[in-house]
Amino acid sequence: MSQATFKPYDLRLIIPSFDSKLTDLIIELEHLRKKTLGGSTHPQVFFQLKHLFHTLESIGSARIEGNNTTIAEYIESKLDTNDSEKKLAYNIIEIQNIEKAMKFIEENIQDYPINKNFLSEIHKIIVKDLPPPPHGEGDLTPGIYRNKNIKISNSTHIPLESFLMDTYMDELLTFINTENATKYDLLKSAIAHHRFVWIHPFGNGNGRTVRLFTYAMLIKNGFNINVGRIINPTAVFCSNRNDYYNYLSKAEEGNEQGILEWCEYVLRGLKEEIEKIDKLSDYEYLKKEILIPSIHFSLDRHIINEMESKILKETIEKQVVQNLDFEKFFKGKAKSEISRQIKKLIDKKMLIPEHKSARKYVLRFDNNFLLRGIIKMLDEKGFLPIRD
Repeated sequence: MSQATFKPYDLRLIIPSFDSKLTDLIIELEHLRKKTLGGSTHPQVFFQLKHLFHTLESIGSARIEGNNTTIAEYIESKLDTNDSEKKLAYNIIEIQNIEKAMKFIEENIQDYPINKNFLSEIHKIIVKDLPPPPHGEGDLTPGIYRNKNIKISNSTHIPLESFLMDTYMDELLTFINTENATKYDLLKSAIAHHRFVWIHPFGNGNGRTVRLFTYAMLIKNGFNINVGRIINPTAVFCSNRNDYYNYLSKAEEGNEQGILEWCEYVLRGLKEEIEKIDKLSDYEYLKKEILIPSIHFSLDRHIINEMESKILKETIEKQVVQNLDFEKFFKGKAKSEISRQIKKLIDKKMLIPEHKSARKYVLRFDNNFLLRGIIKMLDEKGFLPIRD
């Protein structure tokens, strides 16, 4: 590896040529950003999917940093409710922290600017309750911009000296918050991602923070996750960790070609992910390819019984059901038997009232053993950003 050095370069908006692949990607992503999603998936089902992809993104982001927790291990840790006092392993806490940071972003991004305080809060969340290096992925000074010089393991780049931190962070945040034509928003997000890594503003946790920073910029720039869309930018980076670091290294030279190659890598991956995951807003696709097969998977493994399978499949077919919809399964039996079966599935967290106190129900899979089948089917259809 060549000698690590600090190579300063000016932060600027680089404009790709009109006939470049990068310009084509910007145009295609602009179309996706403005596209009206004709989502037919019930909001309660959609938001369970969105939360699941938050989990997958959090696992992927942690895995880039060397956390080897598998999807199966993390999902099982969420389903293990037998011992609420059980001490969680640090690798599980690390992933949970990323999920909490994503929730923080979604709850606050529309009301607050992306500034140093906002990024500081994200950093505090992701390192909370984790031991600092060399024993863990925490930080001795959560949320505080570093006041000492550091080196990055296995990198030819030395981050800037700490006394320059405020100047460069102010420049970066001015860059992303300066209004340009909207066609440059995604280009700026990609450039800002690299610049943040180049600055390395915190003692530890910069990789996890910058991927959340990118998530915040995408939502701020109009990829609205509250209208039936799931944004999963970490999938771009975690699907091939070596590609991620290689393209970052190209941009570290500070020249136009390297930065444009980095931007093309980010935007190409983002386009592919958006187009893929947008398919899940089509309920016919979701029902046929993911939900119904997951019920068969659960029945085959005796996670549910035959009657529960019938009730859940009927729920999937209609999306919203009531007791009347299940009478055909209980001929010759008292109506109270239907109520008992419904209550049993609610207690097992496999059905949930559509609204509080409502007697209409929708499928629930986010916090029960049906999740194993959902993960299996998403994997088979190529939706998982990482593979165990």
